[in-house]
Amino acid sequence: MESVQEQPVTITPKAAEKVADFMKQESNSGLYLRVYVSGGGCSGLSYGMGFEEKPDEDDKVVEQNGVKLLLDSYSQRYLKGANIDYIESLMGSGFKINNPNVTKSCSCGHSFSTE
Repeated sequence: MESVQEQPVTITPKAAEKVADFMKQESNSGLYLRVYVSGGGCSGLSYGMGFEEKPDEDDKVVEQNGVKLLLDSYSQRYLKGANIDYIESLMGSGFKINNPNVTKSCSCGHSFSTE
């Protein structure tokens, strides 16, 4: 397993705990969490997440805090060094990706661009 410094993406214990809760709801604790970047949104790129049963051929698998993350080759370059957290506040709750590669994001907070 890679050391933390080499991890392309990290996930906080709180986010990992929430992922585990969602897996229990799916009745499958062996799922992978795919984190990806796709074209779209006001600033050009947006994040997506979803469960998968197995990795694709070009996926990088990162295991951290009990969660197996899948990153496709396209998304890896945009997510390098990103941290996935789970935020709970009066304004709502949800996953937040803190990404050092983002140079601009739109006011809705759902799309971004990089250099």
